[in-house]
Amino acid sequence: MIYEVDIHSRKKLFPLFKNMNHTMILSYLQGHMGTAWVDNLENPKVAQIIVGIFVFYAGDANAIEAKELLYNLPEYTLAIVHTEEWKKRIETIHDGRNDKFQRYAFRKNDKDLNRDGLESLLSNLPEGYELKKIDASIAYDSSFQELSEDFTSQYESIDDYLNKGVGYCILHNGQVVCGASSYSVYDGGIEIEVDTHPDHRRRGLATVASSALILDCLERGKYPNWDAANLDSVYLAEKLGYVLEEPYDTYYINYKK
Repeated sequence: MIYEVDIHSRKKLFPLFKNMNHTMILSYLQGHMGTAWVDNLENPKVAQIIVGIFVFYAGDANAIEAKELLYNLPEYTLAIVHTEEWKKRIETIHDGRNDKFQRYAFRKNDKDLNRDGLESLLSNLPEGYELKKIDASIAYDSSFQELSEDFTSQYESIDDYLNKGVGYCILHNGQVVCGASSYSVYDGGIEIEVDTHPDHRRRGLATVASSALILDCLERGKYPNWDAANLDSVYLAEKLGYVLEEPYDTYYINYKK
């Protein structure tokens, strides 16, 4: 049997996840968002943290409850683990339902992010487009929601997003066509989510929106963490100043309960 972790048991998960350097884990452990499940609330040996579609596992991959945790998933999941034992369990239990690919982690050092360079990138906004900080009028706009549900889906509500999150978007003819926003938040910063409408790609919009968001975070003493899902995202990150640290395995799991 597995148990959902409450506020009183959350601190017991810190030792299990101490070797996983993902900001979304901190988002849960620090009480900002997400849920967690364990085999035992008082003395957990295996645990799962869920933030949006991202799922992290730690502890004893061979525990009996590990199998139950590996079925305790959103319908579409990106599962991240850091041991070969966990990788083998995922590949065995979700054989035929998983697709392993690489994401890319970047060094978490604000000294890599040059403010002058980012300011200069803001001037590259093409004619006919408008850069705006996301406020209530934008967050509730259908074009913002349709561009990507990932901008706000991790939060309890859009109001919760407006209270906790931060983002910048680019409008064209009054419609949101690009956004750079906080997928998740933790005490020291945010995890960045960037999306551009297919009809407006390859025009440098993501560069401008991301630069604005990064500068905003740096001004407030928050770290804007970047984790890339593909090589296009790696290229953009490096253009913004991030330094690639390493690729790591991620599992896309399509699981219907």
